[in-house]
Amino acid sequence: MSLSKSVRQIHRWISIAFTIGVIINVIAYSQGEPPFWVGLLALLPLILLLLTGLYLFALPYAIGWRNGRRLARQE
Repeated sequence: MSLSKSVRQIHRWISIAFTIGVIINVIAYSQGEPPFWVGLLALLPLILLLLTGLYLFALPYAIGWRNGRRLARQE
């Protein structure tokens, strides 16, 4: 499997972990003041989503630069 396909799959699984972390945060905060680590349940996957998302965003531009082409505007 290529690197971009692997990163896409990892990005999907991290988004599931992030969603579960947010649900746990909502439940914990609805029952009072939760411990500090509960807030990290959503923060850590969010940071990983940012990194993989930036990679996936820049991938088409990097391919164009590598091939020596500039991406032309579609008009």
